[in-house]
Amino acid sequence: MGKQKGFSLIELLIVVAIILIIAAIAIPNLLRARISANESSAASIVRTLNTAEISYVTSYPSAGYSDTLAHLGGAAPCTPASGSACLIDNTLASTGNTAGKSGYSFNAVGQQNGGKGSYTGYLASATPLAAGSSGVNSFCSVEDAVVRKDSSGAAATYAGCPALPSLGN
Repeated sequence: MGKQKGFSLIELLIVVAIILIIAAIAIPNLLRARISANESSAASIVRTLNTAEISYVTSYPSAGYSDTLAHLGGAAPCTPASGSACLIDNTLASTGNTAGKSGYSFNAVGQQNGGKGSYTGYLASATPLAAGSSGVNSFCSVEDAVVRKDSSGAAATYAGCPALPSLGN
């Protein structure tokens, strides 16, 4: 009987075990890198929302700051108006607080002075869609345009942002 060519079962099992060990080391690093990328994107989008709010209040001083993401966006072809200012991507403006983007949901809420008149302030926020897997930290910002981080990742607690007395209408 001649010598058989090929690999033995033991050799194949050793190769598979080595591949599994390498994968077990690499996968957590990939997940951490994805979370880090999502958080970086979320902080950048909150900065973009700050810029959009400043542009909005400059363009429409009688309205004050925008009270929703929808007012900052607009469907293409976009014609700037106070109800659709064309300042942010329409995908973010229309689905940012529901479907989200880069693992985060986004919101921009206007603050009225005593609940009447134009919006004198805003709160821009980013909250992980799945805390711990799409992101760990929440981000928020108000009129001072400083992006703050909340390590709890919770939607309702923006511990780093100044308290706003009356959000919404």
